[in-house]
Amino acid sequence: MKEAVVLYTAPGAGHLAPMVSLAKLFEKRNFSAIVVTYDHPLRPGKAYQDVSCLSTANPSIPFHVLPQITTGEDYANLEPPAVMLTVLQAQNINLHRFITDLSKTSSIKAIMLDLFCTVAIDVARQFNIPTYFFTPSGASAAAFFFNLLELDASSSLSLNDYGNNHINFPGLPPVLVSDCPIFVVNRESDSYKFAMGNFRGMIKSDGILMNTFESLEPKAISALREGLCVPSFDMPPVYSIGPLVTETRENETEERHECLKWLDSQPKGSVVFLCFGSRGGFPLDQIKQIAIGLENSGQRFLWVIKVNVNMDLKKVFNASMPEFELDQILPEGFLNRTKDRGMVVKTWAPQIQVLHHESVGGFVTHCGWNSILEAVTAGKPMVCWPLYAEQRLNKAVLVDHETWLGVVMEGYDRETVVAEEVETKIRWLMEDEGSKLLKERIKEMKDKAGESLRETGPSLLAFVQFLMDLEREKLEEIKI
Repeated sequence: MKEAVVLYTAPGAGHLAPMVSLAKLFEKRNFSAIVVTYDHPLRPGKAYQDVSCLSTANPSIPFHVLPQITTGEDYANLEPPAVMLTVLQAQNINLHRFITDLSKTSSIKAIMLDLFCTVAIDVARQFNIPTYFFTPSGASAAAFFFNLLELDASSSLSLNDYGNNHINFPGLPPVLVSDCPIFVVNRESDSYKFAMGNFRGMIKSDGILMNTFESLEPKAISALREGLCVPSFDMPPVYSIGPLVTETRENETEERHECLKWLDSQPKGSVVFLCFGSRGGFPLDQIKQIAIGLENSGQRFLWVIKVNVNMDLKKVFNASMPEFELDQILPEGFLNRTKDRGMVVKTWAPQIQVLHHESVGGFVTHCGWNSILEAVTAGKPMVCWPLYAEQRLNKAVLVDHETWLGVVMEGYDRETVVAEEVETKIRWLMEDEGSKLLKERIKEMKDKAGESLRETGPSLLAFVQFLMDLEREKLEEIKI
C-alpha cells in the first residue's frame, strides 16, 4: 500500500496555499499527500474555486473537498469563530468517512492539521494515526498564542486589562496591546475561547511543523522548542521547515498575466507593488487616499485593488467581496494621469511572480505570513500595513530592530491612512538613501532563506528529523 499523509485545512487561500507547499515537500519524499478542506457555508463554492486554482498550478497534488453539511444554524448571525467551530465539528463525520475510504487503499502515516482544525484530533485518535499541526502563520505568532495560553492558565486578566502598554513574552520583542490580535484581547469573547481551545489541542499533538526558518525568527523558535512559552504544559516537538511558498493559479502552459507583461517594460527595481491578501479590501475613502498618495509620490506602481465597504472582522471573513469598476472607485482622471507609470489590477495578481520580477523594488503588504515569506524569498523590502488577524503582531516583529525587514505605514491603526503618509513612505522606500540599509538587510535574509532549504540547511534537516520521529512513533505503536 502507498504511504499517504492527510493534510486537513480550513478553507481560504491563506490556509490552503501553505498546505499545498507542505504537500509538495511530502511528495518529494514519495508520500501521497492529500490536501483536504471544506466549503464555507457563507461562501458556497469558494473552496472548489480555490482548489481549482491550486490544482491547476500544482497538478501532482490531490485535493478533496468535504461535502457541505447542514447544521440548522443561522450562520449569518454567528461570529466567525462560532461558524468555524460549528462547521468543523459537523465535518468530523465526513472526515471520518474520507479516512476510512482512504485507509482501504493507502497506509496513512500521519494527519496534518491546520491550527483551526483542532476538533479533528478526535477523528485521528479513533484511527490511532499520529497527529501533527502545521501553522500557516510564523513562529512569533505561535509563540504569542502559546504565551497567551500560559497567561490564561495563571491569571484571570484579559490583555485589554493591561491598557495600551507593552506585553513582554518569551520569544518576542515587546508588543503593544493594540498590536495583539484583536480577537484575543478579551478573554470573555467567543473568539478568545476558540483560540485557546485550538492551542490547548495543539499542545496535545505529536508535534508542530512551522512555515518559517531559523534565521528569520530565531528567538521565537528557540522559546517554543525550549518550552519557555508554556512552562505549565508539555510542549510537543517543534520543526521549523520553511520557507515554503507555492503558486496559486498560473502555470507554465497559461499565458502570462497582463501585469507581468507590463512589468517587463519597466526599469529594474523601479516599481512599488501594493497588494493586501485574499481578504484585504479597503473602503472607498481609503482607496482614494492611496490613489492620491501614489500619484503624488511620482513613483511607478502596480496596485491590486479589492473593495470592502466595512472593515468589521465579521464582514471581512463572512462576506463576499463586492464587484466594482475601477473608474467608479478611483479619483476622476487618476488612471489617465498615471497611465505611463502605473498599473491597477482588479482583485488578483500572481503575487509570487510579481515579487520575483526584477522591475519590482518594494512591497506594500498587509503582513499576512504567506506574503511575508514571499517577499523575503524574493528579497523585496516591505512597507507594513496590517489589517486583521495576527498581521499587527507580524508587523511588530518585522519592524523590530533585530529583524528589520520593513517599515510601518503610520496610521494603520486609525480609520484612514492619509495620502501624505502613503506618498512619504513610498518615496522613502523607493528613492531615499535611508532605505538602502533595509534593502541590503532583506537581500541577506533572502540568501539565508535559500540556504535553509538546501540539502544540509536547517529547515530541510528539520523535516528529515520529523520524518525520523514519525517513523519511530509508528514503530513504538506497533510494539504496543
